[in-house]
Amino acid sequence: MSALSDQVVSIATLVYLLAMISHAVEYALGNARARAVAAPPARDLVGASVGELAIGGTGGAVGGVVGGTVPPDGAEWTARRAALAARRAELAGKIAVAATALGAALHLVGLVTRGLAAGRMPWGNMYEFVLTVSFIGVAAWLVVLWKVPSLRRLGLFLTLVMVLLVATAELVLYTPIVPLVPALNSYWFIVHVSTIVFASGLFLLGVVPAVAYLMRAGYEQGKRSFPYTLAKRLPAAAGLERLTFVLHAFSFPIFTFAVIAGAIWAEAAWGRPWGWDPKETWAFISWVVYAGYLHARATPSVKRNVTAWLAILGFLTVLMNLFGVNIFFEGLHSYGGL
Repeated sequence: MSALSDQVVSIATLVYLLAMISHAVEYALGNARARAVAAPPARDLVGASVGELAIGGTGGAVGGVVGGTVPPDGAEWTARRAALAARRAELAGKIAVAATALGAALHLVGLVTRGLAAGRMPWGNMYEFVLTVSFIGVAAWLVVLWKVPSLRRLGLFLTLVMVLLVATAELVLYTPIVPLVPALNSYWFIVHVSTIVFASGLFLLGVVPAVAYLMRAGYEQGKRSFPYTLAKRLPAAAGLERLTFVLHAFSFPIFTFAVIAGAIWAEAAWGRPWGWDPKETWAFISWVVYAGYLHARATPSVKRNVTAWLAILGFLTVLMNLFGVNIFFEGLHSYGGL
């Protein structure tokens, strides 16, 4: 089961990569379609004089006029090019979504087989935690996409994040299956870790539209330098900002409950609910930043760009808690498994 899990996760990474490439193709073909629509019409050959069609007085066929057949005029040819690019972009987008769904299914199989091999929930170290958080993020994305299909082009950024996280888990964080440390052998392991994983997965998804909003808002304001040009094909900035808020407003209460559950577990395991352990400290920092985001979002005088940066800062603190604390600090929560 452990070997099967490793193989399935590797295949899932490749499928996510395929989805990312397909999204990139859709984006590129969308740009080609835009250029075709914006291109000036070619010179109409219908009614052109013999002198205009002849080269050096030879009277030979020019410009594709063969056997008396006249090609479509410039406007029609441009429309055909645009329609062909649109069909190809639509196909690439559908392949990207299908590949993302397949990758998520394989991802889930990898988690389940890992848990069966370990005889426990697959959350015992950084490798398993990252796999679970990333799965929650992609599963939530598929639900969002099902509800709002017009957000599909945002999948390019989501699949990029998935490839980076899952590949990092495989190549850097991987550890063989080992028994849980004694402190984790508790029903609170399921209660606390499941909620923190779920909230972290939603925060992972929430940071994607936050970053996309900043790029799209800049593009709508007339900025045409990198990275604002990447947002040319993205949905409107207002919709991206609302999606960011909805995801964070939904996940923040779950994260709050996870922190409280962790304090209750700490009281049972270590005899104190809070001890400013490095992971506890960074969890508190994340909670404060996300609370600040929601407060700023509810304050009309605060610009939306500021709230988007707060959402990004919140996720950076989550990453610090996940990677930085486990790698660089020692504490009661040092279960990274590296």
